Amino acid sequence: MEFGYIEDPFEARGASLLAVAVTEGADVIEEMPGVLDPALISAVSAVVASGDLKGKASDEIVVYGQGEQPKRAVLLGVGKADELTPEKLRRFAGRAVRVAERLRMEELFISLEGFGPIGARIAAQSVAEGAGIAAWKFTELQAKDEDSPTSLVGAVSLVGGAPVESSAGSMEGAVIARAVNLCRSLQDRPGNVATPSHLADEALRVGREVELDVRIFDEAEIREEGMHALLSVTRGSKEEARFIVMEHRGSTDGAAPLVLVGKGLTFDSGGISIKPSQGMEEMKYDMSGGASVIAAMQAIAELEVRANVVGLIPASDNMPSGTATKPGDVISSLAGKTIEVINTDAEGRLILADALAWGARLRPAAMVDCATLTGSVIIALGHHAAAVMGNDNGLVSELRDAGDASGERCWPLPLWDEYRKQLDSNYADLQNIGGRPAGSITAGAFLKEFVGDVPWAHLDIAGTAWGDGKLSYQRKGGTGFPTRLLIEWVRRRAG
Repeated sequence: MEFGYIEDPFEARGASLLAVAVTEGADVIEEMPGVLDPALISAVSAVVASGDLKGKASDEIVVYGQGEQPKRAVLLGVGKADELTPEKLRRFAGRAVRVAERLRMEELFISLEGFGPIGARIAAQSVAEGAGIAAWKFTELQAKDEDSPTSLVGAVSLVGGAPVESSAGSMEGAVIARAVNLCRSLQDRPGNVATPSHLADEALRVGREVELDVRIFDEAEIREEGMHALLSVTRGSKEEARFIVMEHRGSTDGAAPLVLVGKGLTFDSGGISIKPSQGMEEMKYDMSGGASVIAAMQAIAELEVRANVVGLIPASDNMPSGTATKPGDVISSLAGKTIEVINTDAEGRLILADALAWGARLRPAAMVDCATLTGSVIIALGHHAAAVMGNDNGLVSELRDAGDASGERCWPLPLWDEYRKQLDSNYADLQNIGGRPAGSITAGAFLKEFVGDVPWAHLDIAGTAWGDGKLSYQRKGGTGFPTRLLIEWVRRRAG
């Protein structure tokens, strides 16, 4: 999708479709100076006079004009002006894209007028994010019919607002949307395409394009590092594991890095503790944490964030075979701790354990991991928020605030000492599961064992990484969660 910003509304002449946000009680005409032709103004005035357009979030009306000015305007209610949020603007932009698709418009203009309470820069960024994410669709594995008209919007332009701030926010939002869509493309690729080596190749490509330092460890190098927990998961698979390291050097003062760790489990059958067959195809999404870290690193580099940031992705898949790790096996780890594997379907925490221990050696200022780790988190929070937990309450609060700002919310869970006791093993330093009670928390307690004294937090994204596409700017499949959250947190840390 092509994306642009237009300072002068008169440059939108000839537009096939202009989307305008309408707040409750607003004067629609006054909020669109110079954009509408007389015929369209008359049509909008008639709608307003009829009382059919009140600005409520459910309002959606298309009006038609004539001449060189926009031929159509879609008026979308967004509720009360003093209750506007960045997330509501993302959803407004998503609705605008869906209207354009329904009308088979390949080009869409979106007005930035009327968002004063939020601030021009944040408003423009939010609208750009919503439009950019909404306009993307995973089609790369489908046959292309050149004679078939497309319903996808090919170009989106934001119009008006405060030129300097709106232009900057628009471009930032476009960068973030591209990152989210990269994450979604990696998520939606099936396990026979998005293998560990494929994730590594994508990380290398991103590194070349945005000037990140990228190093890929193969299995021999992973073994040399002592990352035996990671290797234990990949033992049953023909696909070799990879350990991906991406580095952004945005600070020149030698500041300790921020470390992002993402679970890159490219397909999870459960291993010997095999999953039920129904719904197993969704386990291609078990690498969503790794995909989001690759995508976030792309945006961090493009936005030239002034911080040192390292992205770590342990990548493998989990398959049953004669060489697979078995329930009851005891394995070692990079941190030197031994682990009794009670359930081979609790594999994500094993590959993360080694990645976290490796990251801790960098002595980071803070370390955050994200993983589709437990089904239990869906029982606790549904599909509306990720769980966040960690050893540093300040860091947990930072992530919660970044989640609220980015629209990718998270909610804290405790990591009290009592939960760690559920991981006690008779044969090793700890076992990899703690039973059904508090399953998400005991998974976090397991990870805590491998971070040392580094400020650390864990995001369990199993309920949010993919979805049914009911949100206006999303489609069925990968959501890109928590790419935006990670970018927002790093940018806030950088100041």
